[in-house]
Amino acid sequence: MTKLRVGLLFGGCSGEHEVSITSAKAIANALSIDPNPSKYEVVPIYIEKNGVWHRGTEAEAVLESGQPLTVTGEVIPSDRIPNPATVKDIDLWFPILHGPNGEDGTVQGMLTLMQVPYVGSGVLGSAVGMDKIAMKMAFSQAGIPQVRYQAVRRSQVWSNPCIFPKLCDDLDAALGYPCFVKPANLGSSVGISKVRSRQELETALDAAATYDRRIIVEAGVEARELECAVLGNDYPKASVVGEISYNSDFYDYETKYTDGKANLMIPAPIDTAIASKVRDMAIEAFLAVDAAGLARVDFFYIEKTGEVLLNEINTLPGFTALSMYPQLWSATGVSFPELVNQLIELALERHTQAAEAP
Repeated sequence: MTKLRVGLLFGGCSGEHEVSITSAKAIANALSIDPNPSKYEVVPIYIEKNGVWHRGTEAEAVLESGQPLTVTGEVIPSDRIPNPATVKDIDLWFPILHGPNGEDGTVQGMLTLMQVPYVGSGVLGSAVGMDKIAMKMAFSQAGIPQVRYQAVRRSQVWSNPCIFPKLCDDLDAALGYPCFVKPANLGSSVGISKVRSRQELETALDAAATYDRRIIVEAGVEARELECAVLGNDYPKASVVGEISYNSDFYDYETKYTDGKANLMIPAPIDTAIASKVRDMAIEAFLAVDAAGLARVDFFYIEKTGEVLLNEINTLPGFTALSMYPQLWSATGVSFPELVNQLIELALERHTQAAEAP
């Protein structure tokens, strides 16, 4: 039987480069064991932090070592840079590029133009799922309850000094403290600050503006943090619900990717009715942004009132050994290799449907 050649696209030009490598290594391992070894051939394709593409020995070395290539600044001969539009021997692409220039619709647009099947959401779902402001607007339109938030532009932070104090006054009045300042288009909690005072707010807004021209400020809530994994296309299914607790001030980058910093409870110790509500809302969120294939949806559960508030959706969640998404499906009865297998089958299904559409 001819094997399906899977182009595993990883690395990328974002702050989540190392996480992408770790995710790609886990996926490659999953494709090499039952039930997949007779079905798939992995073709590693690595993107350096400076945007240079590698296929072959260098990409395989990064995947094997788990370490990125050192960017030297040298000019790479053009014949060493695979042009994705000319890669004809890949049957299906598996992008595992976290963050900007990877899960924000840019790579998805390239693959769509190439008319090839690929794992995950398309351009719209990826772009809306990545931009926290657009995401929350979509959720609001769908009637899904969320925390209070305000959108801020970099120009409001860095322009006329007379504007900035008024901006902070408005955020004080609308959201209070504590609140969270986030770049709109970064993942893995990069660039996020928890602030408790006016001075900290000013500092956090200035810091967030260095990452993105769009910023979101969210009201803090005293709540338990729940997560649910979604799998599917037009008829998605939700996993069991998990809960995250941690020993740090909030669920920041270091906490997410340092073993022992966070405690994952799967399934979450919550009432059946709350778990059912979270699973239903996760599917609503998935459909609201037109996601496909996979997504992890995060929630706040305010135990005092019984409220469940949608936090955000991640359309290309991590696949590391510590990642919640594969662990949630494992607890639901879907092993890591079978999960990867289903994602590939969903990508082929979506591509076939698109090709048959009038």
